[in-house]
Amino acid sequence: MFTGIVAELGEVAGIEQRGDAARLTIRGSTEGVSPGESIAVNGVCLTVTGILDGTFTADVMGETLDRSSLGGLTPGAPVNLEQSVRLADRLGGHLVQGHVDGTGTIISRSPAEHWDQVRISLPASISRYVVHKGSIAVDGISLTISALAQTWFEVCLIPETLKRTTMGARQPGEVVNLEVDVIAKYVERLLSRSGEANQ
Repeated sequence: MFTGIVAELGEVAGIEQRGDAARLTIRGSTEGVSPGESIAVNGVCLTVTGILDGTFTADVMGETLDRSSLGGLTPGAPVNLEQSVRLADRLGGHLVQGHVDGTGTIISRSPAEHWDQVRISLPASISRYVVHKGSIAVDGISLTISALAQTWFEVCLIPETLKRTTMGARQPGEVVNLEVDVIAKYVERLLSRSGEANQ
């Protein structure tokens, strides 16, 4: 479990293709990290398989490569990194599982005096879980939806987010990972079960 508060900007040090899977080597802080622990890479929960000289490795299965933007990473690419939350930590963002629900494409970005407004396409398969002023994780970053339509949503990025995450450099046409608030999915499931029971 994560909070969507990116701890650092890492870098892809290497990619090893393994048939329908891949092994990523990521350069970033490994202090306190052990093999078997989870780290969110651009919002995707990955298991650390090894640590060496300021890098860690993680295996990415074909399903994850197909459902996220990780398959498009190249060596040198910056990535958002967040270690899993401890029970004693503050929940600075919102509950993020690191299970990508889909991808969106950046449609536009409009710089303002103190922030950037970014519009991102919204897949029909997850649009019902997204609400105005609600939370969404974009490449693992907990963001508040500032505007919403049927096929897109907008977020406003403050200078700290622009400086500390990949969203500072993302441009129109680039693909980002999206994860909706898990609570919305549980509510939908409970309501559908309730309706079935009443029939």
